[in-house]
Amino acid sequence: MKKLALGLILLIMIISPIYGVSGFAITYGETTYTNADWKNSMNSYFQSKTSKNVSDATSKVVTASEVNAISMNITGRTYPSSQIFSCAMVDLSYSQGINVVVDSSKITVVTPKMYANALKSTGINNGYVVVSSPISASGEAALAGVLESYEVAVGAPIPDQAKKAATEELYTETQIVNQTGQSPDKIAELFSKAMDQVQNQNLQDPAQIKVIVINIANSMNINLSDPQAQQIANSLANSQQAQSSLTDFKNKLQSVTSQATQSGGIIEQIMNYLQSIFNYLSSLVSGQ
Repeated sequence: MKKLALGLILLIMIISPIYGVSGFAITYGETTYTNADWKNSMNSYFQSKTSKNVSDATSKVVTASEVNAISMNITGRTYPSSQIFSCAMVDLSYSQGINVVVDSSKITVVTPKMYANALKSTGINNGYVVVSSPISASGEAALAGVLESYEVAVGAPIPDQAKKAATEELYTETQIVNQTGQSPDKIAELFSKAMDQVQNQNLQDPAQIKVIVINIANSMNINLSDPQAQQIANSLANSQQAQSSLTDFKNKLQSVTSQATQSGGIIEQIMNYLQSIFNYLSSLVSGQ
């Protein structure tokens, strides 16, 4: 029993500073947040996608004004407060790149690869992301919530220039999907391959980027019109031009990710230790 008491004391001492670190966040669309049933359904969905307790996540409400401030000049759409449904969860303790899970039964247009591309354009290459909505939604407006989840988890703002570039990129992807009839994932792959080359070469000139886009599209048997290739090139150029504004955010992201990853490892050690205690006590009770 002394060992058990010591184990519990150590558990409290070790876990206390862990929860002082962020890295785990949930954002709720304001329409969903004000509807108790919808909010509870989202919490249940997120809980089904993580081993952590969602009540421990830092949370924030995403408002229509915040969504519109980024999207209105890009998509041409504005949303009233009664239409902000999408919710997102971000966990930075995930250490194997970026893993995006989209509830396809509710999010009807934007795919995991499309969200991953938009995040990549803001310098985000790691984290576990889950996106859902209590009712059917395209998912374009959900990007605002995903980005805010990262801001909450990291504790630092993403510059508006980068947010607008990511929103424009996501919107361009959905437009190209509609115009070409290609699958969303195939267009997302086109963007991803082009983005890799643009970032590796640090290109900001749309004319140079357009050549890359056309070459990759041809290799993938995607027929783009000249205006479509130009639209993609402009979008990627804006994303690359926004990179210089992201230095502070990237540094904080790396720091918080490191802390969250280490915390996850410590928790696993604690659980293993508690399991060994449980096994020891079970053996005493059984007399083995």
